[in-house]
Parts: sequence; C-alpha cells; structure tokens
Amino acid sequence: MRYFVTIAGREVEVDLTGPTPVVDGTPVEAQLSTLPGTRTRHLLAGGRSYPFAVQAGDRKGRWILATGAERFTADAVDERTRAIREMTGTVDDVADKTIVAPMPGLVLKIEVAVGDTVRAGQGVVVVEAMKMENELKAPADGVVASIAVQPGQTVDKGATLITLE
Repeated sequence: MRYFVTIAGREVEVDLTGPTPVVDGTPVEAQLSTLPGTRTRHLLAGGRSYPFAVQAGDRKGRWILATGAERFTADAVDERTRAIREMTGTVDDVADKTIVAPMPGLVLKIEVAVGDTVRAGQGVVVVEAMKMENELKAPADGVVASIAVQPGQTVDKGATLITLE
C-alpha cells in the first residue's frame, strides 16, 4: 500500500507494497519495532536509530510523534483517502493550522503573538507535561490568528492552544 505522509509541511510518498519500503522513489532499508506495553517505537533506517513515542492525533490519520523534547504532527493517508480528499476538497485546513495540547499540562510560555508570521516547525508554545517541557511547533506556515491560552493556565489533552490562518 502507498501512503502520503506530511510532516511540517513536507509531503513524502511511502510505498509499502514490496519487501523494502520505498520513500519518494528511493528504497530504504528500514525496520520498525514496538516496545511492548508502551507508545514507544524504534525505527532503524539507513543504518541510523530513531526512538520515538507516538499517539493518535485529533483525527483519523493524524499522529503526534515525540523524540526527546521535539514534538511533530504527522498526517498519513493512503492513496484512496488522498484521492477522495482531493476530489471533494475535504482536506481539513483548519485542523492543519491548529496547535492543540498533545496531553494534559501547564502552559509555561507563549513564543508568538497574534499577527506574527510563523514557519512550519517553528516553536510557538511551551507546555509542561509529566515534568517535561515540550515546545509545540507550528504544523504549517501561517499567521497567528488567535491564542486561546496564557502562561500559567492548565490545559486538557486536545485543547486548542493557538490557531493559524
């Protein structure tokens, strides 16, 4: 099966139909394993090791990936879903430009202001969760339309923090 994966505004095609994964037309020796009983995954690709945690996002095909203090939102759709979205124009642009709390926590710092221009992957807000500071990044290029939280505020998982336009 072929998937289209978007992270920080960059889309890659991942073909899993054969014995070796193919990423954007290039075969990649890769193995993915799960640490039983946890959300931790281990990817061995191209001779490099990538441990990361994963949790389901706010809609089908959306995933929140964490490696160390870095957090990323990834959208992965199969070719059928992608074709339907393109034909019907149902791509969820609002959700793509909304930064939400990946878990319950405390807002420590807001790194942008309404009206600021941000780039995909730029840090916009810092949330403390489970005694770790997590810098959440803009999922796409845009302009800060609204900030729904303030430093010192506690938030629930999935709470909207910042919306881009």
